[in-house]
Amino acid sequence: MLRKIFGIALIAALAAGALPALAQDKPNKNKNERKQKDELKSVYKNWIDQDVPYIITDQERKAFKALKTDEERDQFIEQFWLRRDPDPDTPENEYREEYQRRIQYANEKFPSGIPGWKTDRGRIYIMFGKPDQIESHPAGGPYERPSYEGGGSTSTFPFEVWWYRHIDGIGSDIEIEFVDPSGSGEYRIARSPDEKDALLYVPNAGLTLAEQLGLSDKADRIGHPGYGYGGGRIFGTRVKDQQFERLSLYADLQRPPQIKFPDLQVKADLPELATDILPFSVRTDFLRISTESVATAFTMQFDHTDLAMKNVGGIYAGSVNIYARITSLAGRRPAQFEDTVSTGRFTDDTLAIGQTQRSIYQKRVVLPPGRYKIDVVARDIISGKTGLMHHSFEVPRYQEKQLATSTLILAASIEPIDSRTVSDPQFVLGRYKVKPFVSAIYKPGQNLATFVQIYDAEMDQATLQPALKVEYIVTKGGQEILHIVEDGKDGKGIIDLRGQQLTLARAIPVTGKLAEPGTYVVTVKVTDLVAQKTVTPKAEFTVR
Repeated sequence: MLRKIFGIALIAALAAGALPALAQDKPNKNKNERKQKDELKSVYKNWIDQDVPYIITDQERKAFKALKTDEERDQFIEQFWLRRDPDPDTPENEYREEYQRRIQYANEKFPSGIPGWKTDRGRIYIMFGKPDQIESHPAGGPYERPSYEGGGSTSTFPFEVWWYRHIDGIGSDIEIEFVDPSGSGEYRIARSPDEKDALLYVPNAGLTLAEQLGLSDKADRIGHPGYGYGGGRIFGTRVKDQQFERLSLYADLQRPPQIKFPDLQVKADLPELATDILPFSVRTDFLRISTESVATAFTMQFDHTDLAMKNVGGIYAGSVNIYARITSLAGRRPAQFEDTVSTGRFTDDTLAIGQTQRSIYQKRVVLPPGRYKIDVVARDIISGKTGLMHHSFEVPRYQEKQLATSTLILAASIEPIDSRTVSDPQFVLGRYKVKPFVSAIYKPGQNLATFVQIYDAEMDQATLQPALKVEYIVTKGGQEILHIVEDGKDGKGIIDLRGQQLTLARAIPVTGKLAEPGTYVVTVKVTDLVAQKTVTPKAEFTVR
């Protein structure tokens, strides 16, 4: 947002004829840009230091500080709230809304020269919500001690006692005492029942019953605060009032509240598993069904060098469990799936070759247009290695009767099939079985196979067929390396018309200049000669 505002301001300055001044004041411009970057960084610093300091775990804090880009930080924040959402299938995040309401309430009810959220009462309220009971003594004054505090009369500073029936991760029957010894309105958590005693340091005043009878000395309370009012007691004390119980409670209250949804905990744990991560690749492809429905194909690739192979009776094989969940921008979950990917089976003689191969898995989900993200967790069943992938994507909106294309798929293989004999729908696109090459990393000598569907090309009324010009263009660093005009005569290209859907495919050998290491872009330029419209789907690949 800051970048956008600055851009608008610059345009306004140019429109007002301020260009000479800007040119003369380049140091100020650089200074403003640095200030803008600092402000953007402060957004994330404020989030962790001011927005969620009480509820973020040490592990999450460490993981957040290790992130390198703003996109990663935005994804982290989104996942942070999702982990705490009690019902992710609703558009609202009830936890986040309640958390923000608590902050507002704390700022309104507990200010004392500092914002209410910074006070002890504000912190406890924000972390654990409204107590089940509150005993309030806003003016202090005369006070009859209960028996478990030693009995007797005294005068107190203003204080409150909050009681919680139960707090997850801490326990039941939780009592928290806040005292305002300065009268400023800033109540602080008391570590001892004596902190509210205004006569504690006044000789022979505010004595307990044991002190009145000479069974204990008030000096013991002053010298050993919280130890139970000296050695002589008439009444027993509660277990939760003992010093070490209070200190334990105080320590527990400093920890962030428990995350209630352990099925998502793996997302926070992964940064700590850096030495035990299972790498894998994910790509997303889109194929039109209608204007409001798009077949979204998720393809995952696992290199066998990263998988453990188990020997069972002389046969080696590996397996990976997959769990994936798709979430819309509104927080709804339109789909989730889980499955197992198994490698081929290898013998002692073929194991070395098998470890150079890869296994791929594909799941197709029909989604309406919009922005989504998919969270994929993959676990090697044999080694226990776990990988996590957060992948954001936007499902395109296809317009009626408008020239458009599917994703340009870089394929590992393209095979024509007979739909009547297909038993496994994975990788089937129309009349072809297309296995994407997810990593898109090629070696010299391999074939770069491309596959794309064309939608709503207009018909030539003379031939009742689309009239298209198809070109394949490969560039490197903006420079054209290869240009092929498809004529269907060299046997390496496919033009397949089926109804209003046109399929284009071609194998491009990675040889010559194309075999030099680097990053390339392949573009399929399709020109509708009837409608005089052009589409240019693109894909990036690497040669090593």
